[in-house]
Amino acid sequence: MDTLTRDALTVLQPGFEGTDAPDWLLRRVGEGLASVGLFGRNIASPEQLAALTARLRAERPDVLVAIDEEGGDVTRLEVRTGSSFPGNLALGTVDDTELTRAVARELGRRLAACGVNLNWAPSADVNSDPDNPVIGVRSFGADPRLVARHTAAYVEGLQSAGVAACTKHFPGHGDTAVDSHHDMPRIDADLTTLHARELVPFRAAVAAGTRAVMSAHILLPALDPALPATLSSTALHGLLRAPVTEGGLGFDGLIVTDGMEMRAIAGTYGIERGSVMALAAGADAICVGGGLADAETVLRLRDALISAVRAGELAEERLADAAERVRALARWTSEAGAAQEGTAPAPEVGLVAARRALRITAAVPYEPSAGPLHVAAFTPVANIAVGDETPWGVGAELARLLPGTTTGTYGSDEAGAERVLRDAADRRVVAVVRDAHRHPWMAKALDALLAVRPDTVVVEMGLNEAAPVGALHVATHGAARVCGVAAAEVIAGA
Repeated sequence: MDTLTRDALTVLQPGFEGTDAPDWLLRRVGEGLASVGLFGRNIASPEQLAALTARLRAERPDVLVAIDEEGGDVTRLEVRTGSSFPGNLALGTVDDTELTRAVARELGRRLAACGVNLNWAPSADVNSDPDNPVIGVRSFGADPRLVARHTAAYVEGLQSAGVAACTKHFPGHGDTAVDSHHDMPRIDADLTTLHARELVPFRAAVAAGTRAVMSAHILLPALDPALPATLSSTALHGLLRAPVTEGGLGFDGLIVTDGMEMRAIAGTYGIERGSVMALAAGADAICVGGGLADAETVLRLRDALISAVRAGELAEERLADAAERVRALARWTSEAGAAQEGTAPAPEVGLVAARRALRITAAVPYEPSAGPLHVAAFTPVANIAVGDETPWGVGAELARLLPGTTTGTYGSDEAGAERVLRDAADRRVVAVVRDAHRHPWMAKALDALLAVRPDTVVVEMGLNEAAPVGALHVATHGAARVCGVAAAEVIAGA
């Protein structure tokens, strides 16, 4: 295997289908592929995941095994059950950096125990647009300084467990009204605003020693009027890598792209050309595999990079530099993992954090329910990052605490209260919503329900932007499993 081919494989971070490593993937790892990305479809249990990563390491001991495990709403480790950890917004609401550090450390410990050594987290986005369709509760909040201190704490906690952090989505995806999975978001902030808002958490992450940073497929005309950050030398080389003395962030670690199959890149440039442009702009690792997860994709990208070098479109030195940064991170994870073996478990820290993140408003003194309830889950369409396979809500936990409790799911096509009331019969209603401020149909359904049943309990599991309503209003600041457990405890008086 020649050096050029090996380097082209080294910079790829592909995914695959199934819970076992396919033969084609093992073959490429043997030929030089240095990273593999895992998603919910690859994980059935911690034991299965540990066996999978061990099989990959039998081919290459220093392989980087990456995962998109933010905790909270975006979980891959617990995709079938919901996360044992609240997400960023809950942690930012509590605003205890020691708690954030402890949560990230325990999450890192669990990942490391399964053989995962690179986490595409945390999200350092400042959620300055509450209507943002893709960030929301994945952000620590709307205050850049709060987001910065929790981003740094998260990076430190995760890496103290021997798992490399990959802070995202540079230079900041918070002020967007478009999901880059579907189209190209544009942020029209000027450079002064960018430095005072979006970049503050990334500077903190770099200072905290984040080993990797993930680029965003967003267009910031003030920075680069033509190219999204992932493909922009101005953004990656000129801002992220540039020395602090020259106004840059001085980052010297691994720059990873967001998924190249997302429409913001694939729909405009195609993944082959996009990958060449990203590397030329300063990216070191090409993430692809959330949507494209087959043997052909890896070969297409490998060959596109080789052809670009031979055609003079991509400097061979730039590809070699990128590949060396990947290998350097692999060396760090090997050393850090060995140093951190035996990290003490803290299995309850996620539930403790979820309980502390609750914000409860009662119109009148609340009497906890003693009998069965009816849970009405008003369910919006999930964004691609969160996915719709992970259960959420309070129904399962309330059914455990108050046997006989039932749950109904109601979408935008059933926005009235009639079916809820019919399903509830004489039981008290618990209405569960997610980002009620972004969904007029949801707010309308709540109003109609409360007009008939003023004793209804309302649980907001998204951004808590709408005015609190209901006999009891519980804001969880996220839809992780532990957030549902914490809310159910309050409702049932447990």
